Amino acid sequence: MRMRRERRGAGAARHVAGGSKERGGGPGPGRPASPHAPSPLPEPAGRIPSQPGPGQDPPRAARPGEERGGRPGEEEAGAREVLSTFAKSVAAGARAGTRPCSHPGPPRSSARPGTVGGCMAPLTRAARPPAAAPPPSLLLPLLLLGVAGRAAPGLGSELQLERRSVPEQCPRTVRAGDFVRYHYVGTFPDGRKFDSSYDRGSTFNVLVGKGQLIAGMDKALVGMCVNERRFVKIPPQLAYGSEGVPDVIPPDSVLHFDVLLMDLWNSEDQVQVRTYFKPANCSRTIQVSDFVRYHYNGTFLDGTLFDSSHNRMKTYDTYVGIGWLIPGMDRGLLGMCVGEKRIITIPPFLAYGEDGDGKDIPGQASLVFDVALLDLHNPKDGVAVESTFLPQDCERRSRAGDFLRYHYNASLLDGTLFDSSYARNRTFDTYIGQGYVIAGMDEGLLGVCIGERRRVVIPPHLAYGEEGRGNIPGSAVLVFDIHVVDFHNPSDSVRVTSRYKPDNCSVLSKKGDYLKYHYNASLMDGTRLDSTLSLGKTYNIVLGSGQVVLGMDMGLRDMCVGEKRTVVIPPHLGYGEAGVAGEVPGSAVLVFDIELLDLVSGLPEGYMFIWNDEVSPNLFEEIDKDGDGEVLLEEFSEYIHAQVAAGKGRLAPGFDAAMIVESMFTNQDRDGDGRVTAAEFKLKDQEARHDEL
Repeated sequence: MRMRRERRGAGAARHVAGGSKERGGGPGPGRPASPHAPSPLPEPAGRIPSQPGPGQDPPRAARPGEERGGRPGEEEAGAREVLSTFAKSVAAGARAGTRPCSHPGPPRSSARPGTVGGCMAPLTRAARPPAAAPPPSLLLPLLLLGVAGRAAPGLGSELQLERRSVPEQCPRTVRAGDFVRYHYVGTFPDGRKFDSSYDRGSTFNVLVGKGQLIAGMDKALVGMCVNERRFVKIPPQLAYGSEGVPDVIPPDSVLHFDVLLMDLWNSEDQVQVRTYFKPANCSRTIQVSDFVRYHYNGTFLDGTLFDSSHNRMKTYDTYVGIGWLIPGMDRGLLGMCVGEKRIITIPPFLAYGEDGDGKDIPGQASLVFDVALLDLHNPKDGVAVESTFLPQDCERRSRAGDFLRYHYNASLLDGTLFDSSYARNRTFDTYIGQGYVIAGMDEGLLGVCIGERRRVVIPPHLAYGEEGRGNIPGSAVLVFDIHVVDFHNPSDSVRVTSRYKPDNCSVLSKKGDYLKYHYNASLMDGTRLDSTLSLGKTYNIVLGSGQVVLGMDMGLRDMCVGEKRTVVIPPHLGYGEAGVAGEVPGSAVLVFDIELLDLVSGLPEGYMFIWNDEVSPNLFEEIDKDGDGEVLLEEFSEYIHAQVAAGKGRLAPGFDAAMIVESMFTNQDRDGDGRVTAAEFKLKDQEARHDEL
């Protein structure tokens, strides 16, 4: 639909001037033109200008601000002027021996200038000499003024009407002073056709009841509905009387017209708006300078479709109230809600006026738009944020530089879903306030709590702009329904909250201690990940040995047996960006509820075995039971285990004893030959780098 000025590329033109004029381009009902007619008369005053002939200037195009199709009252003033002019011509004709024209018949070669077949031609408002005769293809409708005459045989003086087809709905009927567009076929009683608007491919357009038609047609049109079809029999005294139209309509002819009314309007009409659907929630309506996206079907008053955005599968996008649209559409859209559907009926002087659009819309056409509003924003709009759920406990709110994980459903303003993290079964993870997401989302995610749900409405200039992206249309307002799963900052450390401590809490866990504890593991939104309670056994580790993620190692320190605490671990101290496939999402903050059940003190750092008593000065000889001067792994292992069993020594808790002993033996076997000699054998304090003995 061409409804706006050329401002933003193809399809954005507002055609109010120029182009072909699909108006009454031929003789009107009751005023036929002979197929041999060399030319019509100059157009009389009081009717819409017709298509110019060769050498004639086209009618002036309506300027911005002027009402298309003529200013209110102009047609009536013109009609009064032409009637006055016609009266004067009658008097002048009487003095000059001529008779007034009662028909618009084609001029004859014998007629003197200013007459038609010996009768005086009607004058225009500004008297002018007869124009050069246009070619026969430009037969144009003229004023059809009837005169009295005697009745034809078989038909009285009364007009006869037959309503052959009447629409079910008829909200308005023709009255005197209305402007109409209609098709017709004119025939004689024997069926011979003398004229037809269909043959010219354009409707006949004229004011009703203002003397621009023969009297019978003026009467016949009154009371008609758009899409009504009437068969009209007009007696000669209400048509062309006893004179007829030479070579076309014999004297005293009864005329038959088959009329179909296509359009109807009045100069006092305004834009008509009828809303047939309005959403329950209408928090905002269209105001001047708003930018809108809508679908429409454009029809004429008779229901003929001339354009549809649905057929192009693309909305019509435009500003409202700043002259980008025809005036009637500018007015008709004001006050609409997103989701609302309305019928907007626009008279031609608020649409494309006399000239039409030069393509699909004829001149003087009323337009009907069935509009569904999909989107609405103003260039001054910012991001709109509505919190739909806020958890009671909100210890921290997001700020620029934080890393967020959130789920979302993304839709257009009319509710059309275009994306969802739920459908992918994966959160969207990003930094905020650093340009990783569209500007509107960067702003909308600031100040959220973990677990909060909010709706973020983003105007297009803070989203994907005029171009859009993928399945997001250009100039679209975006609506995100967000659930914040967790967030953290790269500078965060482990956060520990002690929920319970026993009265006796003097022995605290430290690096190397062997711990047994229960835990429940979850995400920040409460999603359960794992639990030792469900397995029925404790989780056992040596603190500081790398057996758990660094954040858990940090969270278990300085804890006493019986204590309960909550440990919150950011992802860079947990499972990082990768997470654990199928178990822990990437970049997830982890929450552990822990209860320490047992603590076995570890050995001093760097030791895997220590003596509880004094070390024998003959230690090597005691281990070398066979006295061959060499200690094998079996001898070494048997001796160490015996010392542990007797309470004379301790192995580091939490590790496999056999592996510790084997590691100790390997450290003593310095040449790697599987035997330890007296020269190789040394205690811990005898050298700096040994973890055993």
